[in-house]
Amino acid sequence: MNSSNMRILSASVALAFACIGGSAVAQSTTQKAENAGEKAWDATKSGTEKAWDATKSGSEKAWDATKSGTDKAVKATEKGAKATGKAVDNVANDAAAGTRKAGDKIGEKIPGTAQNEAVKKGEKQP
Repeated sequence: MNSSNMRILSASVALAFACIGGSAVAQSTTQKAENAGEKAWDATKSGTEKAWDATKSGSEKAWDATKSGTDKAVKATEKGAKATGKAVDNVANDAAAGTRKAGDKIGEKIPGTAQNEAVKKGEKQP
């Protein structure tokens, strides 16, 4: 063999090894890309689940707070309504008692009324 054939043969062998090495590099790069894709998918899936859980938990807390606040508002309204009713009743009773007292004083001066007769006899008003 002459030296030019040796050079071509050496170059061919070197080229063959380079192709094998390039194929191995390409294969490992593809594997790395697949692994990175799987990791990205897992991270996205995990993040989505965490976001869903947080949203669900926040919604439940908001509902519970709203329900609790509504219950408190209803109880406060009922308590206020009872207090208002009691105050109105007290004022009405006082007004009625005052009206009766004024009527009794007027009745003492009108002859023939029960109040006038009671004053004449010295009895206590009914």
